[in-house]
Amino acid sequence: MRPIRLPEPPTSPRGMPEIFEGGVFGVIRRAVIIGNGFPGAENQCVGLARALGLSDNHLFYRVTRPRGGINEWLHWLPVSLHKKLDYIIRQMSVYSHFWFASREKKSISLSSTTFSSVGLSSVWEADVKQIVSMAHKTFEKDGPLLVIASGRDTISVSSSIRQLASDYVFVVQIQHPRTRLDRFDMVITPRHDYYPLTPEAQEQIPQFLRPWITPREPPGRNVVLTVGALHQIDSATLRSAAKTWHDEFASLSRPLLVVNIGGPTSHCRYGADLARQLIVYLQNILLSCGTIRISFSRRTPEKVSKIILKEFGDHPKVYIWDGEEPNPHLGHLAWADAFVITADSISMLSEACSTGLREESVVYRKPVYVIGSERCKWKFADFHNTLKERGLVRPFTGSEDLTESWSYPPLNDTADAACKIHQALAERGWTLRA
Repeated sequence: MRPIRLPEPPTSPRGMPEIFEGGVFGVIRRAVIIGNGFPGAENQCVGLARALGLSDNHLFYRVTRPRGGINEWLHWLPVSLHKKLDYIIRQMSVYSHFWFASREKKSISLSSTTFSSVGLSSVWEADVKQIVSMAHKTFEKDGPLLVIASGRDTISVSSSIRQLASDYVFVVQIQHPRTRLDRFDMVITPRHDYYPLTPEAQEQIPQFLRPWITPREPPGRNVVLTVGALHQIDSATLRSAAKTWHDEFASLSRPLLVVNIGGPTSHCRYGADLARQLIVYLQNILLSCGTIRISFSRRTPEKVSKIILKEFGDHPKVYIWDGEEPNPHLGHLAWADAFVITADSISMLSEACSTGLREESVVYRKPVYVIGSERCKWKFADFHNTLKERGLVRPFTGSEDLTESWSYPPLNDTADAACKIHQALAERGWTLRA
């Protein structure tokens, strides 16, 4: 009798049968992103998904809060309680409308509130039951689900998903959740979030307040520490942006200095005084600078932008973005020779410190200058100290040589975090394949 030759089992791209890589049920091929409506937080989720190769295979959900009127004063409440209170207020408003309408013998029509105005049509309202049900029903066919969330409002949603579907999901929470970290499979947060535990911080906290300051414990095994914020900027993004913005930037006089102006925060306060200081410094380097392009953020105070516009609005060497689409931010990152960034923006600093040019084995980094870091306190000051110690940034003084090239260890927080996820999945017997 001739022996029967069985067909070879299908193999994965790595050359190993999928069954030995955790089986078909242990391969993650898709992600769910849960955002909070703030670009800074959602950009971190999208950037991490991109670094994991899942930028084209994810669903986007968003935790939304009621907006307008008294709701702007209720953001300190938990989302669920805020929505219930908003429902009660709206019902009271409806009854009062009907009462007045009946007295005045006038009819009114009420429009329903939907979530379509909150985001794009491809963004769904985050629903724990719906996501958990999807994870259960699609597990046998599509494998486990990677859940990536960021922002305070997403904490209850992502932790509930893990609680209800722990065998079917891997939950990553970006930014310290200020709650029990074992409610998540992984927490990715900047080192400066642990500044309250340092001796310097403890000296600043009154004894009676220390039990209320978070975090209270050092990072555990499921915590990944970064220097700055995660983002979508990598070499592929920069190459694509350079091509997209070629016609607008290629003919500009060099060196090209990009100035990004954010807005004051509770730990980094400034106003018109910083705007005037920036103007003086920029005037000092105008002769040696080919082009200056200035961008404001949504947080930039009007009094700051008005001062800048009044001084440079008609200057031939200076272009000020008017806030209309398309946003040239990616073009700025790709084409700039140097950056000046206000100290309040961790996201913009993290992105700028990730740009550069590789020639053979040498990496030339674009100079990143910071203005206003001396005004920062608490963990913001700790963040800036870390950047300076690593040689990533220098203070802007107005006497810089913008043709100077820097060399420093690259800031690869997003790629490093993605590697940690791969390692954690491997410990669980799972793998991730785009």
